[in-house]
Amino acid sequence: MRFFSLVGNSFGCSASGERLVSAARDGDLQEAKALLDYNPRLARYSTFGVRNSPLHYSAAQGHHEIVSLLIESGVDINLRNYRGQTALMQACRYGHWEVVQTLIIFKANIHKADYLNGGTALHLAALNGHSQSIRLLLADYIPSVPNFCSILRKRVKNEDSVSGFDEDALCQVINKPADGGITALHMAALNGHSEAVQLLLDLGASVSDITVEDGTTIDLIGAGSTPLHYAACGGNAQCCQLLIARGASLTTENANGWSPLMVARSWHREWLEEILSRRPEGQPRLQPSPYICLPLMSIVNIARECGWKSCDSHNTCVDPCVVCLERRCTVAAEGCFHEFCTRCALYLCSTNRTSAVAHGPPGSIACPLCRHGIVSFVKLKDLKPIGKEIPRTSLSLPFCTCSADGPEMASLETPFCKPDSYCVQITPLGSSFRSLSCQRFPSMRLSPGLCMGTPDTSPSLVPRTVDRNVREHLVRCSRLNLKRSTSQTDGRSWFCSLNQCIATETSF
Repeated sequence: MRFFSLVGNSFGCSASGERLVSAARDGDLQEAKALLDYNPRLARYSTFGVRNSPLHYSAAQGHHEIVSLLIESGVDINLRNYRGQTALMQACRYGHWEVVQTLIIFKANIHKADYLNGGTALHLAALNGHSQSIRLLLADYIPSVPNFCSILRKRVKNEDSVSGFDEDALCQVINKPADGGITALHMAALNGHSEAVQLLLDLGASVSDITVEDGTTIDLIGAGSTPLHYAACGGNAQCCQLLIARGASLTTENANGWSPLMVARSWHREWLEEILSRRPEGQPRLQPSPYICLPLMSIVNIARECGWKSCDSHNTCVDPCVVCLERRCTVAAEGCFHEFCTRCALYLCSTNRTSAVAHGPPGSIACPLCRHGIVSFVKLKDLKPIGKEIPRTSLSLPFCTCSADGPEMASLETPFCKPDSYCVQITPLGSSFRSLSCQRFPSMRLSPGLCMGTPDTSPSLVPRTVDRNVREHLVRCSRLNLKRSTSQTDGRSWFCSLNQCIATETSF
């Protein structure tokens, strides 16, 4: 049985799997839907060598609708490729915040680390300065409370009444080191992403964490370097000023004996000498990062519990959302109590870049109707939790366990061939299955048992108008050739033998 499973996976589903990979990479939603409707198990397909799944490709290209479709088909959301990267890490690397938002709602694991360098999704987002992705990654750690910024800056006590906030857990996530002790703040500072640096600092990133010598990386700056050393190497003046304002030391020396000023000189960053020579007089007043979003946790929890993709555009909506005018209102903003649909509320929280509002604490977002600061969202009374759906893959048998031993089942039309057609040309296994040619034949239909994970099927191609004796003969021939194919190594499959039986149908 395992041999047939391997044969089916290699010969039967590889062509369909490659089609799904192409659809995921190119953003062809209709093609992806057709393939997954025919066989949801194709979502588990992975390419040879790099082991990238369709989920990896769609996440890297930013096709969030296909990402959602694949997840609903039952694919493992934390599936890794050859170097241990997940789809979430791919989306953060390229800054596709809509994909990150979808993966976070489906509870993707943000703690997975790369096999080669130990970097997480947060490291990749900081490396490329994708502040929106950083905000979404930390949505489960930032509570929707008005005094959050004051709690982080130790202005008020972290009272027990603040539920859902674990400051230690937040600091561990932000300051988690990759290989060599490099944190997300090191990466953002080195590449001059000042917005990402400011956001990480506002959320509790440490300015005193230093790198270590682990013997696996080549660090030209030197072990024992702080984020300010990395900012000096990168040459961004604003990053250096932000770090200094948050207490970064100007005199700390790394393992090479270099201070941040010496690092700047060695990398010919002359414009930083004045900034790194002395600390500015007085305490500079810094505005909170415009990427802090307090209501994000509340709306993400509502989306997980009650869904966010429902659309009432085809029905008469009594109270439509004022933003999209398509979906019914499902959530209300605390304070002003203006109502929105869940999807629009998610969009507002994910794209907002306002550091201050007329009436609201730092981190709140402005209501699009009254400009009142929104700190959290609440569900409307008529919004009900969604039932837990069983993934489609759990309803089918193991992936591609091909066998002809079993009762016959009714033939179904395949979405890959036109109705009332049959395939008469089957190429050797060394070529692609995409070269199958279809010709008109009114009495023939293609069975879904063609290596699609259904072992209890009749031969894939059986004419409907053939009498019962001919049909039974075809079944016996296909089973006999299937057993013989296990000992053959000439590259031909039981599909060819079955094709020969069909070709000689008139001789009976």
